[in-house]
Amino acid sequence: MTTTRQPGGTPLPADERLARELLDGLAEAVVTTDGTGRVTLVNAMAAELIPEIDAGTELAGCPVAALARAVTSGADRFEADHHGRRLRGVRRQLTGSRWAWYVRDVTEEHARADALLAERSRTAFLAQAGSRLALALHRDQVLRATTTLAVPYLADVAVALLRPTVPAEPRVRWIRYTDGETAPITGLASPALTNSVPGLAEALAGDRAEPGPWSDAPLTDLADLLPPGFGPPGMVLASPLLSGNDSAGALLLIRRSGRAGFDRRDIELAREFAARSGAALATADLHGEQAHLARVLQTSLLPPELPVVPGVTMAGGYRAAGDTLRIGGDFYEVFPHPRGALFALGDVCGKGVGAAVLTGRVRQSLQTLRLVEQRPLELIHLLNQALFDAPDAARRSQLTTVLLGSLDRGPAGLDVRIVGGGHPAPLLVTADGTVTPVPVGGMPVGALTAARFAETRVHLDPGDLLLAYTDGVTEARGPRDAAMFGEARLRAALVAAAGQPPAALIDRVLRAVDDWLDGQAHDDIAMLAVGASPPG
Repeated sequence: MTTTRQPGGTPLPADERLARELLDGLAEAVVTTDGTGRVTLVNAMAAELIPEIDAGTELAGCPVAALARAVTSGADRFEADHHGRRLRGVRRQLTGSRWAWYVRDVTEEHARADALLAERSRTAFLAQAGSRLALALHRDQVLRATTTLAVPYLADVAVALLRPTVPAEPRVRWIRYTDGETAPITGLASPALTNSVPGLAEALAGDRAEPGPWSDAPLTDLADLLPPGFGPPGMVLASPLLSGNDSAGALLLIRRSGRAGFDRRDIELAREFAARSGAALATADLHGEQAHLARVLQTSLLPPELPVVPGVTMAGGYRAAGDTLRIGGDFYEVFPHPRGALFALGDVCGKGVGAAVLTGRVRQSLQTLRLVEQRPLELIHLLNQALFDAPDAARRSQLTTVLLGSLDRGPAGLDVRIVGGGHPAPLLVTADGTVTPVPVGGMPVGALTAARFAETRVHLDPGDLLLAYTDGVTEARGPRDAAMFGEARLRAALVAAAGQPPAALIDRVLRAVDDWLDGQAHDDIAMLAVGASPPG
């Protein structure tokens, strides 16, 4: 037996049988060629993976096209699909101008990589869908997002069908989007569609069973839902759009006949996507109900258009905090009477809808109480008692700061009586630009059953104005160091507007506050300016 020596000097047996056993035991295919490119050796794994190659084969002409191209071009690597397996090979040079190709079966490795990429793609799709659907606050926005997101990732055509909101309506409204359309389009489905498409009736009813694909769908059953020239659909998948515990509709995903069908992962993804769309529809419905409530509150709680009162000029200004719902806790009212008018301006505790509800209670109480009492001091006592007489007064804060006043026409101007309930003092602006606070004092209304209030009187000559305002004006914070607008800036704005009519004065103050805020959020703001009309 001949021997060879390894670099360390230890002899190795030159046993061809042993070498063959070692090569055949390898988990990768080994193909060697001589200097002419003909195969000289094929191990057992090579015979299994590439049975077309055996000793004597010219490797450049072998049936594995990618390998043949690599040999011809002198490349050291190739990758190809062969007999349903994914093969990856590398070339190494041996002595004597010989070469060895080492080929591995990477089918499972490739499948795992593809599965990982597919899972990442699905995760990215759901993340994008979640972001888009979260921004959709109206039903139509949700349905448009649902159909456009699904194409082309899930299907070639996506159709969202809505259950009729009126039981007597037999036709189902749909919205469809397909790749190439500029925007989703809508229509009404035929009554027969629900029963002709398998799974659609169940999806519309909210069936939570596993949705199933429908192959070989007849074109006539879906013709109304498909874009022109689409051709016979290949597969159709129906999933319920679950909104809470009920179904708001169904999502149809339609693929062309030449596209691969829905596999298990596609069905799971479609179901998850439809569930998220259904949840977005539920959120949109809730938002719609809240918006409707806000509109109702807005109608009843926004300051009314000021009445025409002989001998009196007046103007109001109002901004709700954030200016979103346009309802808040600040208000003003004017009630004409034969001698002039009653006026009220207040600021209830809190913001938003809760404050608006209390605002409504205060205004409704004033609407009723002024019919039996028009003296400001007596009226504010009645209002205080009314808030404590409310059924839930013991459980809810009823705190309100308010100014109540009466305007009585005189031979030269207006006589004003004002009662304060813990509210900022109104400002008297004379025609010559003098600004003077009118002290009113008093305790907030609704704070104590035995609250104390006091009355102040002031006379307005023609050209004088009385400005009542809420603390949202002076406490407006600008972007620079969050400093407040303050009384000094308010007085400066009033001095600049002295001698102008009430509407111009209100506009001047609002513009000054807006400039100071520079887009920042603010508290509720309400203002009421009254003055005596010039002599006829």
